[in-house]
Amino acid sequence: MPTVHWILKDGRKISAEVKAGDSLMEAAQQHNVPSILGECGGSMSCATCHVVVDEAWMLAAGSAGALEMAMLEATAVAPSPRSRLSCQICAADTMNGLVLHVP
Repeated sequence: MPTVHWILKDGRKISAEVKAGDSLMEAAQQHNVPSILGECGGSMSCATCHVVVDEAWMLAAGSAGALEMAMLEATAVAPSPRSRLSCQICAADTMNGLVLHVP
């Protein structure tokens, strides 16, 4: 199982092992990561699971598609080029050490 690290605005880090195939939104909720609300349950219709992928992990996490990019425009914090909806990222064994910043 890969370990994922969520870095909060105040610099705190929450780390957890995540089962390969699980959505990172669901994993964040299971591990009480603040500000990852996932109000739509992962259907990509609320943008309340916004994260910013650490630059070193962009290739592993992949890029947002057109619909995801449109949803990111509705986030409470302006998106960056590395923004993703965590409901659209599934954990993979190749993501061990993945760093996500919570805006």
